[in-house]
Amino acid sequence: MTRGNQRERDRERAQARGAHKSKHRKDDCLTPEQRRERDAKALQEKAARKVAGENNAGGAVGGKNQKNHKK
Repeated sequence: MTRGNQRERDRERAQARGAHKSKHRKDDCLTPEQRRERDAKALQEKAARKVAGENNAGGAVGGKNQKNHKK
């Protein structure tokens, strides 16, 4: 059984997909250390917003996923 040019076409398509992905890759020109610092700062800000939101919610104990299952 011959496959004709199916393998060739598939290779071309795979290369085209790879080129498309590399074209849209975010290039922020940061070193890995700078990227870690940026990400850590973003996570700290997110945690601070979460704490502030919980404080504004009336001081409810526990998160939204905790439920009181007493009957």
